[in-house]
Amino acid sequence: MKFNIHGKKLDVTSSIKSYIEEKIGRLDKYFGNPDDITATVLIKLRGNDQVVEVTINANKYMIRGEESHKDLYAAIDKVSDKMERQIRKNKTRMSRRVSKDLDFNLNFEEPEENNNVIVKRKTIQNKPMDEEEAILQMELSGHEFFAFKNMNTDDVNILYKRKDGNYGILEIK
Repeated sequence: MKFNIHGKKLDVTSSIKSYIEEKIGRLDKYFGNPDDITATVLIKLRGNDQVVEVTINANKYMIRGEESHKDLYAAIDKVSDKMERQIRKNKTRMSRRVSKDLDFNLNFEEPEENNNVIVKRKTIQNKPMDEEEAILQMELSGHEFFAFKNMNTDDVNILYKRKDGNYGILEIK
């Protein structure tokens, strides 16, 4: 696995880099060809906590995790464990979907430094997918909702996780 490690408002030392590569690198065993996969790691400060965001863009899917802790190494351990649980939980869903041709890209844009209300903007470009694939993508991203183009209706839908653990869909016409 290739790594793109950077810090926001803090320096990333070589020992931190090697620790991240060791902990996140153990996820290689879940990927067929880990040399083609890039993990993007962002380390930043939020108050007294150290926040570690990890995004792994595999060829067919994206896995994202974020954790915070007062100790940076503990935050790295937590996010690594969280991502491994995500992969293991969704292993059968992913293996069924790998055979289908998914082209899913998420482009992140950093907000400009100003006083606007919008603090982050994401542009989602994806091929139409069914509801089961949308659930998989939402679970792998770690978000509570997911927007997608429904391949059956050709409409934009919003999938969300309900408080009772089930899912709901908003259909936009």
